[in-house]
Amino acid sequence: MILKSTGAALLWAATVQCLSTTGGSTSSRIQGRQNNGSCPKDYTEYAEVGHAPYSSGKYRLPYQRPPPHCRTYVNQDVEDGIEMMKDVIADPDLYRMFENSYPNTLDTTVKWRGKAADSDEELSFVITGDINAMWIRDSTSQLHSYLRFLTEPSSSPDSLASVFRGLINLQTRYILEFPYCNAFQPPKESGVKPENNTEQNAEVTVTPKPNYDKVWQCKYEVDSIASFLQLSADYYKKTGDADFFSQYRWIDAVKTGMDLVEEQTYPTYYPNGSVVEAPYTYSAFTDRATETLSNNAYGEPIDGDTGLVRSTFRPSDDACTYQLFVPGNMMLAANLEAALPIVQAIGGHPALVKKMQRRARLIRDGIQAHAISSGVFAFEIDGFGSINSMDDAGVPSLLSAPYLGYLDREDATYQKTRRKALSTRNPYWMHGPVINGTGSPHIGPGWSWPMGVIMQILTSEDDEEIVGCLGMLVGSTNGTGLVHESILATDQASYTRSWFAWVNGLFGEMIFDLYDRKRHVLKTSFQ
Repeated sequence: MILKSTGAALLWAATVQCLSTTGGSTSSRIQGRQNNGSCPKDYTEYAEVGHAPYSSGKYRLPYQRPPPHCRTYVNQDVEDGIEMMKDVIADPDLYRMFENSYPNTLDTTVKWRGKAADSDEELSFVITGDINAMWIRDSTSQLHSYLRFLTEPSSSPDSLASVFRGLINLQTRYILEFPYCNAFQPPKESGVKPENNTEQNAEVTVTPKPNYDKVWQCKYEVDSIASFLQLSADYYKKTGDADFFSQYRWIDAVKTGMDLVEEQTYPTYYPNGSVVEAPYTYSAFTDRATETLSNNAYGEPIDGDTGLVRSTFRPSDDACTYQLFVPGNMMLAANLEAALPIVQAIGGHPALVKKMQRRARLIRDGIQAHAISSGVFAFEIDGFGSINSMDDAGVPSLLSAPYLGYLDREDATYQKTRRKALSTRNPYWMHGPVINGTGSPHIGPGWSWPMGVIMQILTSEDDEEIVGCLGMLVGSTNGTGLVHESILATDQASYTRSWFAWVNGLFGEMIFDLYDRKRHVLKTSFQ
C-alpha cells in the first residue's frame, strides 16, 4: 500500500512498542492483535493492523484506539459523547468506525501541552498524524471537530478550552515569526527534537528564508491565515472569552496576517509593463511536479485588480495553477467576518476593523465579478480571464463553501457548482467499485479522498445521497476501521496514510452533524 509519511518511525506516545498476540481476521485479512497494555511506539504501524475486540458487523472492524494510558489527551465530555452515540448509531460497523475515528486527534496527536518559557501563556502542539509537524490549517480543523464540547472558558490546564487557547497562542507565535509558512516544528519549551524535513533534504529555495529549527515547511497557503482566524472565532463564539485575546500578542498576529494578505494582492506587471518583484517565492526541484510553479517559480501572471488574494499553494500543499485560489479566498472572507467581533470586543483597533471588513467585501465582490463562469464557481483564476475549472477534495474546496461559512448550501451558484464537482465533468471526480468521490492532483487520477465524500454528506439534504456516501465510507477502510487520506477507487487495499487525524475527526464531526439534523439516517443498517 502507499503511505505518506516522513519515512522514519515516529516517537509517538511512549517508548515501548505494543506487544500482541494473533487474533482473528477482518474481511480484508488484516491480522488481529490484542493489546496487552503497553503503548504503541508508532501509531502508523499500529493503525495498519486490527486489534480486538472486533465489531459484530459484516466488516468486523477492529478497535483502533490506543489504550487509555497511552492517549495524548483525554476529555471526559468527548468520551461521554462517544458513548452516547452507541444508542444512536444502529449499524455496528458504522459505530466502530465513529468510535475509532472521532477521538483520533485527542488520542494520538496532542503531542505536547505546556507553558511558554517566559510567561504563563498556554501552548498546545498538535501534529497532523504520521508527519511529526503542526500545520496551521490541519491543527485548526482537528480541534474544530470538538467544538460542540467546548462550552466555557475554563481556566483548568486539563480543559478543552486550555487546549484551544494553547493552540491559538502557538499559532500566534509562528505567524508573527514566519507568516508565509504553513507547518512548524515543536516549540523549544516542549523539549521535543525538531523533525528533519523535506525542504532541507530537497533542492528547495524559499524567500524569505525560514529557520528550519522552527519551521517544518514554508509553503504559503492563504488558508493558513484563514484557519488562524477560524480557530480564534471558534473559541470566542463558544466561550465569549474576549479577555484572552488581549493577554498576549494575538492582535499583533492578526495585523501581521492582514499585512501579508494585502501584500499578496500584488499584480504581476506594473503599468509600464515591468515585472513586480514577488515578496515570497518557493523554488523546488524535486520529484513531485505538483510542488513546482511555472515561469521559474514565479507562477502564472496575475491581475491585481480582482480583490482576491494570491495563494501560492493549495490546501493539499500542491502549487496553484493560477494563484487566485477561489476556495481559499472564500474561507478567508468568511473568517475575516467571523473574527471581527473579537477585534471589536477588544477595542482600540478601528483601522484594523476597517481593513478586515474591506478585504472581506472585496473578496466577495471579486468572486462574483471574476470567478463565476457558465454559472459555476471557478477553482482558480488569474484575473485575465483564464480559469481552472475543477475541484479538489482538500478543504477549503468549492464543495465545502457552505461548511466554510461563505454561503448557504441552497445558493443557486453553489448548487450548480456542487453538481459539477460531483460528476465526471470535474476532472478530479474519481469513481469505481470501491468509492466515488473527489480526488486531488496531490495523489493523482484514480484515487478518491474520503474527505470529499464526508464533505458531500455535510453539504447534502438528500437522505438517499447521504446513506449512499455513508455506505461507501464504512465499506472502504480495508478493514482498518479508520479513515484514510485517499483510496484507489478500484482497490481499497491501496490507500494513503493510515494515520491522518484531520479526516478522522471530520468523519466524527459529520456523524454529530447528522445527529443534529438527520438523526433518522443514523438508524440505517449497512449489513
